[in-house]
Amino acid sequence: MSLLLKDKVYTVQSGTSKRGIYPLHSYKLGLYRLPIKLEDKYEIDSIVTGFKKIFAMDQFADRVYATYRWKEESTSDPDDGEYKQIELEVQVEIVTGEVVDMIYQIYPVEKYGDGLWVKNYRRKADANAKMIIDTILRNSVLADRMVEHIVKAKQVEQEAAIKELEEMTPLAQIVPNAKPKPKPAAPPPGQAAQEQVEVETLSGAKPGPIDVEFKKKLKVTETFTAPSSGGKIKVFGPRKGNEVLGIWGEFVSVDYDICVGDGACIDACPVKVYEWAEFAGHPASDKKPLMARETDCIFCLACENVCPVQAIKISKRG
Repeated sequence: MSLLLKDKVYTVQSGTSKRGIYPLHSYKLGLYRLPIKLEDKYEIDSIVTGFKKIFAMDQFADRVYATYRWKEESTSDPDDGEYKQIELEVQVEIVTGEVVDMIYQIYPVEKYGDGLWVKNYRRKADANAKMIIDTILRNSVLADRMVEHIVKAKQVEQEAAIKELEEMTPLAQIVPNAKPKPKPAAPPPGQAAQEQVEVETLSGAKPGPIDVEFKKKLKVTETFTAPSSGGKIKVFGPRKGNEVLGIWGEFVSVDYDICVGDGACIDACPVKVYEWAEFAGHPASDKKPLMARETDCIFCLACENVCPVQAIKISKRG
């Protein structure tokens, strides 16, 4: 976030984020609070997907994390005997809700081992953190929210509000198509079933969500042993080779015939319950997230919340 932006929005210097929850454990420079609301999951997800090409994006519950990595070299000549190279990173945490908090964090250079030779580390990390915030704020749905706020608060035209936003975010990179596309309108009565068939035909997956009553309706037809952990995974419903897989997992349950293998659940799980497993020939995807460490689940629901096709159901062990 640029200093100009800091002057224009509500800024609170704090070591913790809103609602009294600590952000990531690192050196925290402050909490930048934007007077805008962001609660719609579709819009929050659009930030994660919209910036994947330039930042490492992650998501957990109501938070989005953007990480920027860059390399430093001690000399410009790799053949020099004094040549050293190190990869550094800085991270911004976006907390969504009634207001949007953008927590600007920088790790100490000592975290990276032999990095004390790096020159101007704090200045570079500071600039990169501001670049992340400026870029996301300029290009995402947050831009529209900020323009709306400026128009209402200052009683100015939209064009003037857009110009003010651009002045507040001078370090922004331009990222095309980062804003969410309009949600598709609800189909007229009688067309919903037809559209579901089209989705199934195009993707190869049956439409979600997972049937939460599957344990009452389906029998355990197989017990699969996870190769890496030796964990026993129950398979519910009929399985026909790799063409029809059924629902896997008793407490961490995934309907593999809905699952499209995007990997969001693997990235979101804080305790590494999942790992990839190959199912060559399945019409939805050739690989699935295997709940190899099902008993390690902490019931945080992160995987269930990020699944784009609603193929996951987490249930507490009795």
